[in-house]
Amino acid sequence: MELNGKVAVVTGAASGIGRATCMALLKRGIEAVAAVDRSDAVVELARTAAGEFGREVVTPYVGDVTDVAFRQATFADLRRRFGCVQICVPAAGIVRDGLAVKIDKETGKSSLYPQEQFEQTLELNLTAATYWAMETVATVAEDRFARKVGRWEPNENVQGCIVFIGSVSSAGNRGQVSYAASKAALEAVTNTLAKETMYHGVRCAIIHPGFTDTPMLNAMERRYIEQNILPNTQLRRLLRPEEIADGICFLLQNSAISGSLWADAGWHPAA
Repeated sequence: MELNGKVAVVTGAASGIGRATCMALLKRGIEAVAAVDRSDAVVELARTAAGEFGREVVTPYVGDVTDVAFRQATFADLRRRFGCVQICVPAAGIVRDGLAVKIDKETGKSSLYPQEQFEQTLELNLTAATYWAMETVATVAEDRFARKVGRWEPNENVQGCIVFIGSVSSAGNRGQVSYAASKAALEAVTNTLAKETMYHGVRCAIIHPGFTDTPMLNAMERRYIEQNILPNTQLRRLLRPEEIADGICFLLQNSAISGSLWADAGWHPAA
């Protein structure tokens, strides 16, 4: 799929994988990027990109991606500006680590992982990601209907693509019951949407990054990273956001690639 002339929406765009994806898309010639984040750092991203590329290529949207009204207002504005959004990378996410069941060593009483945190993690990582993707597909579907075009045919160019951000934790990882569940569920969403959205010419894929040097990961203790993550990674280093962004662009541009791409740097956790 050619990126020239296309419009993308990227959530979690203020930092980490989201920001790196915005820049990677721009360097590959995309027409415009909607950078979405709860942090107003996306406004600075827009200024930086305009200076580097000589025109306004990033439109910032500041708000909570789990808020339905904010999502709908963002897409209403994008429809007004561009008519159609062909690419979505819903990269906004959180991690709330904790054992599923813990025993107090003094009382012997158990405590369960907080349900509120479980639901909060799924709301952002799974539900919000899914609905930002579906809103994107809707703009393509509406555009095709307006042009009186029915089912997509192979002699057309691919119309768009969704790339979800999974995780190596989707295979299960100690202390990440909510995060792992949210990322594993995204694979089911990817596979299901792919069967539906190709009717409109939109592909769906998912990338599963390993441990990446992002603000979310760096919230962990450095000692934990050095003792429990790096020794189990063949490269013995954290991945760079730009490396994941490169994988995302590969999925976007190579229409023969479907399903999952594992960008794990040889991650093999201990049992």
